[in-house]
Amino acid sequence: MKVMLHKNEAGNLSVYVAKKDLEEEVVNDQQNEDARILTLANGWELEFKDLEEPLELPLTVRAKKL
Repeated sequence: MKVMLHKNEAGNLSVYVAKKDLEEEVVNDQQNEDARILTLANGWELEFKDLEEPLELPLTVRAKKL
């Protein structure tokens, strides 16, 4: 699914999922050997394969819901 990463009003990383009309703050950020996993405030875990550091926000990328 396509999602948009951006900073919210408080300056924290947030994810917007247009198809679900969902916007949630990232509460956990993990890096494993081949992907980055962001955990959202609603409990969703999203896997990102090609995120470059540092993030240049806002950024639209593909994510996989775990």
